[in-house]
Amino acid sequence: MMRVAVHTLCEFAARSGDLDHRYTPSPSADEGIAGHARVRARRGAHYVVELPLAGECEGLALSGRADGYDTRKQCLEEIKTHRGDLSRLSAAQQALHWAQLRAYGALLCASEGLDAIELALVYYDVGRDRETRLTEQANAATLWELLATLCRVYRRWAEQEEAHRAARDAALAGLRFPFGDFRKGQRALAETVYKTVCTGQHLLLQAPTGLGKTAGTLFPALMAMPRQGLDRVFYLTARNTGRQLALDGLARIRDGQEAALPLRVLELPAKEHACEHPDLACHGESCPLAKGFFDRLAEARHSAANSAGFLDRDRLREAALAHQICPYYLGQEMARWADVVIGDVNRYFDQQALLYALTQQDDWKTVLLIDEAHNLIGRARGMYSTEFTQQRVLAVKRRAPAALKRSLGKLARQWSSLVARHELTVRPDQTTGSDKSPCRSDFSRESLDGAPDMTAIATEVAPTSTGTGTGVASGGIAQREAGFIDLPAELTLAALGVITAISEYLADEPADLELQELLFEAIRYVRLAECFGDHSLCELDRHGRGRAVLAIRNLIPADFLAPRFASAHSTILFSATLAPAHYRRDLLGLPPDTLWQDIESPFGAHQLQVRLETSISTRLADREASVQPIAALMAAQYREHPGNYLAYFSSFAYLEAVHAGFLHAAPQVPTWHQSRGMSPQARQAFIDRFVADGEGIGFAVLGGAFAEGIDLPGRRLVGAFIATLGLPPFDAWHEILRERLEQRFGRGYDYAYLYPGLQKVAQAAGRVIRTPEDQGVVILIDERFARPDVVRLLPGWWFGGAPRDR
Repeated sequence: MMRVAVHTLCEFAARSGDLDHRYTPSPSADEGIAGHARVRARRGAHYVVELPLAGECEGLALSGRADGYDTRKQCLEEIKTHRGDLSRLSAAQQALHWAQLRAYGALLCASEGLDAIELALVYYDVGRDRETRLTEQANAATLWELLATLCRVYRRWAEQEEAHRAARDAALAGLRFPFGDFRKGQRALAETVYKTVCTGQHLLLQAPTGLGKTAGTLFPALMAMPRQGLDRVFYLTARNTGRQLALDGLARIRDGQEAALPLRVLELPAKEHACEHPDLACHGESCPLAKGFFDRLAEARHSAANSAGFLDRDRLREAALAHQICPYYLGQEMARWADVVIGDVNRYFDQQALLYALTQQDDWKTVLLIDEAHNLIGRARGMYSTEFTQQRVLAVKRRAPAALKRSLGKLARQWSSLVARHELTVRPDQTTGSDKSPCRSDFSRESLDGAPDMTAIATEVAPTSTGTGTGVASGGIAQREAGFIDLPAELTLAALGVITAISEYLADEPADLELQELLFEAIRYVRLAECFGDHSLCELDRHGRGRAVLAIRNLIPADFLAPRFASAHSTILFSATLAPAHYRRDLLGLPPDTLWQDIESPFGAHQLQVRLETSISTRLADREASVQPIAALMAAQYREHPGNYLAYFSSFAYLEAVHAGFLHAAPQVPTWHQSRGMSPQARQAFIDRFVADGEGIGFAVLGGAFAEGIDLPGRRLVGAFIATLGLPPFDAWHEILRERLEQRFGRGYDYAYLYPGLQKVAQAAGRVIRTPEDQGVVILIDERFARPDVVRLLPGWWFGGAPRDR
């Protein structure tokens, strides 16, 4: 017999009306618990708290707990806490509350042999300590029929789900690899993944580009589903291109079977890519796709679940619009019913992650496949960092209603006091790329040996190690002090007061977008402030009078990510650059027994000529002197072997200097270069210059948009020059990071500088050899590449060596 909780039953079968995502202030979890306790304390001695109820209806075994039951009055209560005007509660939400209470009433009448019962829906306003009590006298037979109707709806779906699960598992038990044979190294990869999933362990899998990691991880994970009773596979990636590769790989697996493969695959798009009406508010009075959403959801869900094609972004949109509902929220619903979900890493790892919440709520047995996992440390730091801005507080305060003047005034005074205490100098405005690093740099770290020369202040800003875009800011000589401070308790307390005041105000007043934005910013700040520890730091920065920014920057994401990994049955993190394993385990919070596997490359040293040009120093002090030797080296290589090359440098200023030197040394060679703040169209135009059998050199910044995630096989790219070790900038943020990592793990310098830098070098060099037929050259330019400890961190196959155990 199928078992289902009453709450789950009603959530599925009793929702109706509009989708409504207008801001409605709601109590916190602690306030909700306290509110329930206050209401119960007012009841008499005959009041039973948390009454367990169970029964069978329409072939379902139902269970749940009613909030309270007065045995003398035969009155069953359901208590809901709220804040502010109750009329703002949507009709759909109130109908759901009544459905749950009536279901409990039906079970109670059946178990106690009652002919009728009084039902009371009690709304308790936590801000005003006031109850609103809605009651009805209900006949037992009527209640049972209402319950039976819900159960029939749910059972039809549940039976369909059971049949789908059985068909899926039967098909997956005989799954065939869709290609004629495994590539070199791909079989070992697939076997390792399969064994890891079957034993419920976590794995760091370093496998070179071109091996076929997408199919090599998805295929064994799907094979393990029926054998291990797995509920879901989540394929998570940091790049949009990674999602498409996963969809293509799953399509090849599906099409490579003799019989149909009943596998539900869902791509979860970002809201900005899925919203049909971004100019409209997300509720039925504004958006036509929110109007009657739940009335049409059942048919849309059924259609989507039984779609022959995978639900990628386009098909999800088609399915939603065919039933005139919102594509984004249909995707949120289908995440509950898909076998494989493909999405960004934030869908499982950030603070409000949908997939993690569903895994916890439904106790799913899940497998995580994390592509491009070398990016996860940087992405996670961004997920658990936030900024709180003085300017927004002052702007809202100037036009705030009287009810908010006091709390906003107190917060504004705390801002002024905080800035005055720390006497920060003004930081110049800077134009940044798409880098989401939790730091901005003013100096460049250019020495592997001890502390850098602090008198050598950079005139440009180097890319950071954690960004996903160019990671470069323009600016000039650094003009500010690092504003790292203790978390300001008084300001945090004042922010909490503003959260309470705005929440209560918005509960009774029309929505105010500016107030909501301040509220959400304050909530994000206070949430991270409440769990502030040595994994993060607090930075105060000032961009002008009244424009201070208080930021919480995460340094060590492990403390936040560890519970996420613990909730998964198994996790496979894979990339071409994951070494050394202890660095990933420590920074990500993976279990100590996480496995490590370095898969043999399908490529050989005969395909890639690696030259270490150690006669040139690219340290900051030697930059000017290095320009002409690097330009001459590039020109000589090009004359010897013409073709398409990429040249990587540590900053835009260095790139521009060498580019000018190269134009003088070899004016006949075509060149093109990355610029600050390139649009998507400009980036594509840069890549499009690399045509098969073309000739020229593209100049780019290491760690930026053209250093990973681009595929230029064959003669589209024949070589790369890398004139840097890729070390992150030397600045106050990275020095604090080094100190914290040293305290926690005893490897501060390596974890903060060396490993992130050489990861970027390996990623950039990985653009050259993409297929077993490719031939190319990589020239690493810096005297420090002569050091054995540096070379050991580069891919072993470059030098003809076997994979290393790291």
